[in-house]
Amino acid sequence: MKNKLIALSLLLLSFVPAKALEEFEHEIESTVFVPKGVWVGGVSVSYSQSTQNNYQFFVLEHLKGDTYSFKVSPMVCYIFKDDMGAGGRFAYTRSLTKLETADIVLDAETEVNMENLYRLSHDYYFTGIFRNYFSLNSSKRFGFFNELQLQLGGGQSKLMQGKGTSLTGNYERNFSFDVGIAPGLAVFLNNYSAVEVQVGVLGFSLRDTKTITDQVYVARRKAMAANFYINLFSINFGVSFYL
Repeated sequence: MKNKLIALSLLLLSFVPAKALEEFEHEIESTVFVPKGVWVGGVSVSYSQSTQNNYQFFVLEHLKGDTYSFKVSPMVCYIFKDDMGAGGRFAYTRSLTKLETADIVLDAETEVNMENLYRLSHDYYFTGIFRNYFSLNSSKRFGFFNELQLQLGGGQSKLMQGKGTSLTGNYERNFSFDVGIAPGLAVFLNNYSAVEVQVGVLGFSLRDTKTITDQVYVARRKAMAANFYINLFSINFGVSFYL
């Protein structure tokens, strides 16, 4: 009798119309970090200088000379859509190395001596950029951005060694093409200025260099490279203004 009641109950339930399932929608909150129509401008400047006088470090001995490097990079970007912008960046770098003496001592019988080394280089870079911003936990003060970079550059350098009749030198001209992705962090200090930290992650580079030695010999070399890792040597700090 009990089994018959259970079977009858299941039969009756089969005729009861199932309740329509309610539609479910994800409520994802979207916070605009940089609104449309904003101009972003900034500049980063770096300078370093060092002087050595009879300096010793591991295999280097009797190092005497001085070096300096300088880099300036202005940037402008227009936000054509909420959290999306496009623009460009220009960079100029200059470095100088003057080495009077240096000894590389590997062991008691292996020693390399260098004297009167002079190197000066200038490089110029033009970069087209595309940026995509997004806020950190709906914050309007802290946010991330991803920057796609397309860079063309070139420069020249000269290297001289020795003096008098033993003087020899190289003159180089180079051209470079780079494509990369550089994510970063933006921290707004107020409504119009922010501090940015940026690091290169992915990239492809092509470099073509022409070398003239002693104004007689001509050589050329090409190099291509692709990297898919975080490049700690490409970390950049700068200040940007949002107007």
